[in-house]
Amino acid sequence: MHSFVYLASQSPRRSQLLDQLGVRHELLLPDAQEDAEALEVVLRNEAPKTYVQRVTGLKLAAAQARLARRQLPLAPVLCADTTVAMGKTIFGKPADAGDARRMLRALSNRPHRVITAIALGWGERRVAACSESWVTFADMSEDDIAAYVATGEPMGKAGAYAVQGRAAAHIAHLSGSYSGIMGLPLFETAQALRTLGFTL
Repeated sequence: MHSFVYLASQSPRRSQLLDQLGVRHELLLPDAQEDAEALEVVLRNEAPKTYVQRVTGLKLAAAQARLARRQLPLAPVLCADTTVAMGKTIFGKPADAGDARRMLRALSNRPHRVITAIALGWGERRVAACSESWVTFADMSEDDIAAYVATGEPMGKAGAYAVQGRAAAHIAHLSGSYSGIMGLPLFETAQALRTLGFTL
C-alpha cells in the first residue's frame, strides 16, 4: 500500500486536483540543470495525441531518474501533459503576448480539442491514460483578446488560456473532462492510482 505519490509537475492546478481526490503527494520538480522544456519539442508531422503521450512518457522517465538520483524514499511518480489542438495543429504555451493573441484569435468561435495524457510509474510498472475534451470559445473581439492577454493568465498555458480562470467568461461550450482540461483528468488518474494499489 502506498501512502503518497510524487507529482512531477510545476502546475499548482494539478496539485489542487490531487488534493481534491484526497491523494497525499510531494512535488518532484526538475533540477536547475535539467532542460524540462526540451522534452516538449514537437516532432515533424506528429499528431497531437501521439505528441502528448510521448511527452508524458519522457517526463515520467526524467522524473524517475530524478527520484533515483536524489535517493528519495520510493513511491509512485505521476506525470501529465496537456495540449490544445485544432485539427493537426498543436497550440503549446505562448512565447509572448503577441503569440497568445494569435492563438486566441485562431481558437475564437471554433471548437478545439484539449488532450491531457497521464503516466504513473512505480518501479517497472507503468500505467498511462489519455483524456480528450472539446472546448468552444464564443466569438472574441480584438478588445476581448487584448484584455484577456493583459491579465497575464495566458502565459505558461497550453493554448494560451486557463479554463478555471478568466477565460471561462468566453467559453460557450465544453464537453469531456473539466479536470482534464485543467490539466489532470481525475477519473483516469483515480483509475491509474487504483491499478497501483491506492484506495480512493
